[in-house]
Amino acid sequence: MHLSSIRLDSPVNLIVVVVLTVLAIIAVPWFWDRWRRKRLGRSATILLAVVLVVLSTAMGGNMIGGFFPTVGALTGTGAYSAQGTNAEAAHNGEDLEKLRDTGATRAREGKGTVVHMKVTGRRTGVTRDVTVYLPPQYFDGNYKGLKFPAIEWIPNYPSGPEVVVGPYQLPDQLDAAIAKRALPPTVVIIPDPSGTPRVGRDTECVDEVDGTANDTFLTADLREWGIQKLGLNPERRAWSIAGWSSGGYCAMNLVTRHPQWYGQAASVSGYDKAQVDAETKNLFKGRKDIDDANNVRVNVRLHPSPVELLAIAGEKESYESFAIDQIKAAAQSPIGFFWWKIPDAGHNMNTFKSQIPDLLAWIGARTVAPSAVVRHTDSSGGIKPWPLPRTGARGALVDMAE
Repeated sequence: MHLSSIRLDSPVNLIVVVVLTVLAIIAVPWFWDRWRRKRLGRSATILLAVVLVVLSTAMGGNMIGGFFPTVGALTGTGAYSAQGTNAEAAHNGEDLEKLRDTGATRAREGKGTVVHMKVTGRRTGVTRDVTVYLPPQYFDGNYKGLKFPAIEWIPNYPSGPEVVVGPYQLPDQLDAAIAKRALPPTVVIIPDPSGTPRVGRDTECVDEVDGTANDTFLTADLREWGIQKLGLNPERRAWSIAGWSSGGYCAMNLVTRHPQWYGQAASVSGYDKAQVDAETKNLFKGRKDIDDANNVRVNVRLHPSPVELLAIAGEKESYESFAIDQIKAAAQSPIGFFWWKIPDAGHNMNTFKSQIPDLLAWIGARTVAPSAVVRHTDSSGGIKPWPLPRTGARGALVDMAE
């Protein structure tokens, strides 16, 4: 059996594990004086009960958080598996044209097409899983030659693209928003921000000091690839970044760091600065200048640009709510900062999923519709990048690089 076929998000599997856990706990006192070799038998039943308690708790937390749909996703060694993926494309999407019939068939049903592939960044050389949602109109002859807007959707750690198109059901939400005209026909790029195996590799979407240029891959590389391979609109207002939890932090941080490329960011349950813990390890290696350059609160105060930020948090999310208050107090004109808090909501997948329709409508009111683009126009709208400190990461953006 392939690791990618073993579901970790199945209620049936969770019920089976919980039942086994209860039986194992009962077995400890039941067999306590019945074992012929008491020390061995008692130790074995206690160990089994403890392992099953930990396993059932982890599976329950995984289902609530929607982190890993399969064992393959957890280990990073299984084949890519995602509910809701309609097709596999070649490296860098070199054969996307052959998917046109599949896309056209789904488009007639008002559904977008979800395609998975590996993408290698030209600048960084980083290779990651990337899933792309192509709206129904992408295969409509009436839209031929038009440039589509884009959303980069950053999964929360330790999730990847398979969770966004599976448990989060983002493609269905996109189909509905586009059908209701709350969102113009938009291409959505969903990258893996961390790489595999994911456990212990929380990159926080930053260019690590003397490490991997995650920020540069997610921004410069993916944006260039999307414009060239997918025919996306290069105008900055046509590009948004969105995400939940760590993905929400990534969205706000990347947009405020690269205002020449992005017009808006939307965050659900995000925070204002990169986390430092056992999962992130030492991203900045003591460099306060790089730490500050990845702090949303600092960015909106010292490097204000005409970007719009949306931050959403549940009333029970004290840290995320505090981050909203900090960013709101620090934001300087011409930044537009918008926020709301959800009554009686905490840091979980249900909070995030409940906000997707409003989040998409917020982006839809600000992004541009598919349009013809005049060549040689300044896609940045005259917005200049601000000086980024050198991290030493291969291919990383530095200084005033665009």
